[in-house]
Amino acid sequence: MSVTVKDNGLWAQATPRLSILIPFKGDDPTDLLSLLGRESGDAEIVILDDGSGDAALAERVRAGIDTLPFPARFVSLDKNEGRARGRNRLVSHARAGHFLFLDSDMAPDTASFVRSWLALIETDNPAVAFGGFSLIQAPPRREHALHRAMAGHSDCLPAEVRARVPEKNIFTSNLLVRRDVFETEVFDEGFTGWGWEDVEWGMRVARRWPILHVENTATHLGLDRATTMALKYEQSVANFARVVDRHPAIVAAYPSYKVARLLRRAPLRALWRPWLKAYALIEAAPLKSRALAMRLYRAALYAEAV
Repeated sequence: MSVTVKDNGLWAQATPRLSILIPFKGDDPTDLLSLLGRESGDAEIVILDDGSGDAALAERVRAGIDTLPFPARFVSLDKNEGRARGRNRLVSHARAGHFLFLDSDMAPDTASFVRSWLALIETDNPAVAFGGFSLIQAPPRREHALHRAMAGHSDCLPAEVRARVPEKNIFTSNLLVRRDVFETEVFDEGFTGWGWEDVEWGMRVARRWPILHVENTATHLGLDRATTMALKYEQSVANFARVVDRHPAIVAAYPSYKVARLLRRAPLRALWRPWLKAYALIEAAPLKSRALAMRLYRAALYAEAV
């Protein structure tokens, strides 16, 4: 694996309190860099190209970090190493006492996003905090209607609701972690493909530290088409099985597990499961029934793991 590192002019002498860690693969993170660049504060940015293989994109990122008011480092890999390993690599370059994992397709919902995280560090010094995410700035598009409906129902939740099941309702899209916590509990690099590595990490962390839920949201701009959603669910089955194996008592309380257990008893899954997917992909069908079909399709996939 070839690794290249490029720092901007502010990097060498900085001693930040917050390291903002941004991985990407194929997506263009320069809009997010521009939005973060509207702020100031005692923070640094480390951005990782996890094997995009796009020289023009890499050059835009290199140019982008030079315009930032923050010290910034751009790390580029010639091969993809995955979500968990990539985020662990980001931490190896971070120098602050807190890390903010922020996905490249996010957009802060306020002009004080970074300052709010710094203020929370100053007042609470939290072990772990999740700021939540929204769809406020995501443009409504027909091809994203299913993802918008499902995310709005289950993911874009207020802090008081997320806090009821704190370890489940975290994502690495907007996640603050204190250094000593991460040094004890890193992301499990046994997870491959898409899904569950952040929730499983939260399960381990919640045994030893509180997980704080706050309102400092960012918009998820990278909504998927229904076909991409289905593909990600298909890729996540092995990861779900890994979580079930490691945390059976916790997962047993999740609705997705309970439905998967019920569907496991249903005969002829291989015959009717594709029809759930096919219906969920019909854009002309009623949105609520499409969302139900997609959730049942995911549960039917997970039935193989329970």
